[in-house]
Amino acid sequence: MCPVRRPSARPNQPTPPFNAPAARRLRAALGMGPEHVAYGMRSSYGLPHVTPELVVSWERGITQPSSPELTALAGVLWCSPGELVGRPRTLREHRISRGLAPEDVARGVGLELAAYLRMEESDTWRGNERQSVALADILELDLPDFVTVTGREARLADLLRSAVTTRWQAYVRPMGKTVPLDRGVLQVVLQELHREYQGQVVATLSWGGDSRETGDNGRDFLDRIVDHFWTTVETRAPRQY
Repeated sequence: MCPVRRPSARPNQPTPPFNAPAARRLRAALGMGPEHVAYGMRSSYGLPHVTPELVVSWERGITQPSSPELTALAGVLWCSPGELVGRPRTLREHRISRGLAPEDVARGVGLELAAYLRMEESDTWRGNERQSVALADILELDLPDFVTVTGREARLADLLRSAVTTRWQAYVRPMGKTVPLDRGVLQVVLQELHREYQGQVVATLSWGGDSRETGDNGRDFLDRIVDHFWTTVETRAPRQY
């Protein structure tokens, strides 16, 4: 069998996170075989390189479709591109999952197209506060995704680790500059995370655990501190989440 070939992707343009099981499930639900999908992508979307073998390789997670291929595949399967994408993380992945062209996002946030594309390629958002709010609206970002896409997650993790291991009260104000949450909510969440972290350490020692076990428990909590933060926010202030 000859290897499947397709046009080369542009450099620095990673493919979106493809949800292979979803593609396979949607195809089966339509009663289509890989050959039907390939034919539809060739005839309706002008992608002559797509073969049944390539479709199967996508569904098995061996390869991932490029952005044009993903759009065409969604059209053939009668779904939105977002239904074929795993949880997006980057600016580009969020745009693709919404089925938007770069021009749409650049225009909506008030940026030159070239400037916006540079941000996508470097995965670094440099918009101001007004543009950041517009971006969240256009891409329908929830708060955790907004923090991640705008490059604030590393800063958030650092502040949270310091807050739970020292005096959490000192980090309410800097947290407010990083995450757009009400001050009262931040106080409740930081206090609870601090109590949970300190409680784990104390409980391990009181149960006769050695210092190595204590350290492992603490490191595991700190490694997942951002996830703990959003879970606590969702529990304590679901409206703001």
